[in-house]
Amino acid sequence: MLKLFLAEVKRSWIQFIRYPAEAIGGIFIISALFYGLFLGATYVAGPSIKLGDRLDSIIVGYMLWTLVTFVLFDIAGTLQNEAQTGTLEQLFISPFGAPRVFLTRAIANLMIQFILITTILLIIMSLTGRWLSFPPTLILPLIAVILGAYGLSFAIGSLALLLKRIQQLLGIFQFALLFLLTVPTETWTGSSKVLGLLLPMTTGAGLLRDVMARQQPLNLPQLGLAWLNGGIYFGLGLTLFRFAERETKRRGRLGGY
Repeated sequence: MLKLFLAEVKRSWIQFIRYPAEAIGGIFIISALFYGLFLGATYVAGPSIKLGDRLDSIIVGYMLWTLVTFVLFDIAGTLQNEAQTGTLEQLFISPFGAPRVFLTRAIANLMIQFILITTILLIIMSLTGRWLSFPPTLILPLIAVILGAYGLSFAIGSLALLLKRIQQLLGIFQFALLFLLTVPTETWTGSSKVLGLLLPMTTGAGLLRDVMARQQPLNLPQLGLAWLNGGIYFGLGLTLFRFAERETKRRGRLGGY
């Protein structure tokens, strides 16, 4: 397993340094998009409006959306690319098993992506003048969010296995993610509070806003719910992926495109 992980890290790093223009372009576009929205909101609200920690919460939600979007599309994108190049079947006959290969590759890519996201976050904080808090405890809810993101990624990957081309569906999921990760569900009450706990990644995202934007201590009961939420969605996504793998093999469409 370690050999597989190191091989995937090396592969991701080679691709990263071989195409630097793509990484630089991504940093510029994501940063410019947020800054444009920030300037538009400031103009509409007027110069006398003080956003305070609300802007900090929006920054946290936007960066989570960027990160989760990458995670969500990584496995589905890999499946589609491998199908187009005709190498998908080779991954499924690997002795490690397809789910393990895709998960390891996604984690290796995520390590590279953290470099880009950290750069984007620093640029956004410099442009807006809002500096977030980075306590060591933020890693715990962040892992819960990433766990749920990989669960959704496997679920979408199962659709990519069965349908082959799902670009339009990916666009719909991208906008749905923006709602999940930027709306402050932690402030909901009553039945809406229960709904917020059931939605994927929202509990972990709320904890990250509390810790990074509002400088609040980590809520351990909420952290437990965030981990439970992420674990359930991860298990569900992996189950759907294994079902799609068996169904695709049964239909004899694994190597087709």
